[in-house]
Amino acid sequence: MKNLLRYFPDLSETQQEQFAQLPKLYAEWNDKINVISRKDIENLLERHVIHSLGIAKVQAFKPGTQVLDVGTGGGFPGIPLAILYPESEFLLVDSIGKKIKVVNEVASALGLTNVRGEHMRAEQVEGDFHFVVSRAVTRLANFYPWVKDKFKKQSNHQHKNGILYLKGGDLSDELKESKLKRIKSYALSEYFQEEFFETKQVIYIPAQ
Repeated sequence: MKNLLRYFPDLSETQQEQFAQLPKLYAEWNDKINVISRKDIENLLERHVIHSLGIAKVQAFKPGTQVLDVGTGGGFPGIPLAILYPESEFLLVDSIGKKIKVVNEVASALGLTNVRGEHMRAEQVEGDFHFVVSRAVTRLANFYPWVKDKFKKQSNHQHKNGILYLKGGDLSDELKESKLKRIKSYALSEYFQEEFFETKQVIYIPAQ
């Protein structure tokens, strides 16, 4: 928790309590349904929670923001972002039903009323959103067609409505392959000091 508060010093008591519950909750659920590697469970706050919140360093969400998390797995980045932005709404989807069960159980245990987990593929999602978030689900050339029609027309943030995608490593070939325009890359090493973040990035892609 110390590192979390160093990077996000303005957390309310409620938010601090919710973040503090995550390691125990995920350890318990991981014993029943394996959604996170055993190694990563021991480093949950760094490798999953703070990593997910890298998106918040690139774009803060205003009250009323609607966010779609595609391929959420056990709830990342959606659950940490939902704790950080209680006045925004988050729809978390995954094609694997048991992972969505974990999402909804964790959200319920934390008392999060702004999170809904649904067992479905991205292409099946109805409605539109200000932002789509995700964490290394697939290559961008595959990912963008799934969500290209799911953005609200009106933007009211620093960044135009679009995708905020957590990725790692050298992405030059993948970005070229995607043929997407106006892409920006934000190195998480600019915001977080741990070695884990040295190759991690948030890729921002405006709706096109």
